[in-house]
Amino acid sequence: MTADIVSGVEAPDGELIARWRAGDERAATLLVDRHAPSVARYVASLGIREGVDEVVQDAFVRAFGSLDAFRGDSSLRTWIFTIARRLVLDRRRARKRQRDTTELQDGDVVTEYDALDGMIAEEAERKMQRAIGRLTATQREVFTLRVSDGLSYKEIADVVGTTEGAARVHYHNALRQIKETLND
Repeated sequence: MTADIVSGVEAPDGELIARWRAGDERAATLLVDRHAPSVARYVASLGIREGVDEVVQDAFVRAFGSLDAFRGDSSLRTWIFTIARRLVLDRRRARKRQRDTTELQDGDVVTEYDALDGMIAEEAERKMQRAIGRLTATQREVFTLRVSDGLSYKEIADVVGTTEGAARVHYHNALRQIKETLND
């Protein structure tokens, strides 16, 4: 058993932050290992096809560089999601200035199935992507944060910059729209 796990429970983020501030570089690695996969999924859900790892790395660099500014009003994970979102928005603005737009294609979806299962999964994925594609940008973002990353409505509100009630409304409207689209 390592010092990172006590009685079968992982050290909380706050404890790892304190250890990192005290010079324990392993604590920073544990934080990155814990949160990077969900941040990467979130960044990809925002339409970034290339450079997801770069955005995730930049988000953690910024987070660790300004950790003293982290007040703890939200979870560390939510704060890093917010940083990643701002980086994606900055990236989009820069690309817009360059007139270079990137969109997700149906073929970008990776499945773990073979043969017939793969064909069925690809069709289901295409239908779902079409349904998600019909959502507004805010509905799509809220839906992804809730379904893919399991964030609470409060965490979603913090990331998106809205109220908890608005996050709930966007999520439920997104669900209704997806169900209607899939039933057509």
